[in-house]
Amino acid sequence: MIRRFGGLAFLIAATTSSCPAVADAVSGTVTRQPLNSTAILMFVAFVVVSLAVTWWAARRGTSTVKDFYAAGGGLKGFQNGLAIAGDYTSAATFLGVTALVYTSGYDGMIYAIGFLVGFPMILFLVAEPLRNLGRFTFADVAAYRLAEIPVRAVAGVNTLVIVIFYLIAQMVGAGKLIQLLFGLPYSYAVCIVGVLMMIYVTVGGMLATTWVQIIKAVLLMTGSIVMSILILSRFGFSFEALFRAAVSVHPKSDAIMAPGGLVKDPISAISLGLALIFGTAGLPHILMRFFTVSNAKDARSSVLVATGFISIFYSLLFVLGFGAIALVSTDPVFRDPAGALIGGTNMVALHLAEAVGGSALLGFISAVAFATILAVVSGLTLAGASAASHDLYARIFRRGQANEREEVLVSKLAAVAISVVSMGLGIVFENSNIAFVVGLVFAIAASANFPIILLSIVWSKLTTRGAVIGSICGLVSSVGLVALSPSVWTATFKLGPAPFPYDNPALVSVPLAFAMSWIVSVLDRSAAAEKVRSAFGSQQVRAEIGMSTK
Repeated sequence: MIRRFGGLAFLIAATTSSCPAVADAVSGTVTRQPLNSTAILMFVAFVVVSLAVTWWAARRGTSTVKDFYAAGGGLKGFQNGLAIAGDYTSAATFLGVTALVYTSGYDGMIYAIGFLVGFPMILFLVAEPLRNLGRFTFADVAAYRLAEIPVRAVAGVNTLVIVIFYLIAQMVGAGKLIQLLFGLPYSYAVCIVGVLMMIYVTVGGMLATTWVQIIKAVLLMTGSIVMSILILSRFGFSFEALFRAAVSVHPKSDAIMAPGGLVKDPISAISLGLALIFGTAGLPHILMRFFTVSNAKDARSSVLVATGFISIFYSLLFVLGFGAIALVSTDPVFRDPAGALIGGTNMVALHLAEAVGGSALLGFISAVAFATILAVVSGLTLAGASAASHDLYARIFRRGQANEREEVLVSKLAAVAISVVSMGLGIVFENSNIAFVVGLVFAIAASANFPIILLSIVWSKLTTRGAVIGSICGLVSSVGLVALSPSVWTATFKLGPAPFPYDNPALVSVPLAFAMSWIVSVLDRSAAAEKVRSAFGSQQVRAEIGMSTK
């Protein structure tokens, strides 16, 4: 089936728009294709299993906020680490990074490395204090000693902005993928994803979402390992032979084994690295996973397990990318009459699956790609729903007077609303170039969330005013600079030369958020500021040992 693909420009939802290779990540239309029975059977099997898991999770109970938001807080470190890996590695990570390695060689791994390096940041700076200070959202940490209402308002808005933007990207990618692989109309495909994620979250809560993510992580890892083994078997299990073959057929020849082909100037590279590293440590759907374990030890082991699995996964993408160069680029059956790769470079991983494993492996990998999207959108939806219900409704609107049943109900209603909104936006943006959206997500997370999380944990002089103003500056500057960047101002809006010359704003917006938090906090001499500073000692004890001195 994949040999008959029409024009597809698929979303690289795991990358940012700082790379020209992703400039046309979502554009145009997709021609409906003949059905792949293997892919459909595996897709249906996954949906049936995931719905059974959701029913099982509902029977375990989702009536309390701890059950609904944090799976009762009883997950083991290994389980939660697998779920984090499943939540973090999207289908488009698999498709997109493989495509970048296919087109740019060595430099394509800059994204994989950037995503991966964010996890040690979480391990050493955030994981343990986050688990000891918080309950359900990262706003709990900042609000431990800072004024609750302004801090939760800013954190809740940041979370919803990140979730909605990220869901737009994921829904467009999901719709394109299902439309292509299963021959369904785009709007139907988007609605299928939206309804399924709505069921997972509202019926099964965090427990169902966790197991969907675990299953997805295992499937994705299995598919990547199988494909890598099949690729290496073609070259006598010699990496040298694989790389030599790739170099011999790639148009850039030896250049694909050297850096500098993808991100050419140091400022863009540094800015991209800041966004990927600090953005990972500020993503709300990743941070809330640390509340599903019972203690700080399991929180740390969760990061270690996730880092291990993600390291293996991204390392295998290097093999897949070079395998695609060696095996797919030289096979004429994957070329259209004009000589272009059928479906575009973002489909190279699926072409590769067919090249090394036939229609059976293609069907499996296609179904796994869809499964990964469901896992990611479920985690995003739950993060947005928890922010809306726990931070905004229960703690601000109801001033802590909402009972658990009421809060869970509001969270489920919020999940339904977020699902409906994301479905509508996914349909609206069907043929739009939204490659910049995920770059914006990481920039916002790095600029608006990470500085406040880190400073609230390690800096005794941070005040409420400093945290709020710093976070708002990070949000506004990251959104504004992305709007003024070449990928949006020039490529999307066709307004001429961009006022801001770089696609990723993190090099400006992250230091700005830190600087504004510092300046405002140092200048704040109010009584409330002194009270907040004096409470740092008690918070530090709780953050380190999980016990309060109060």
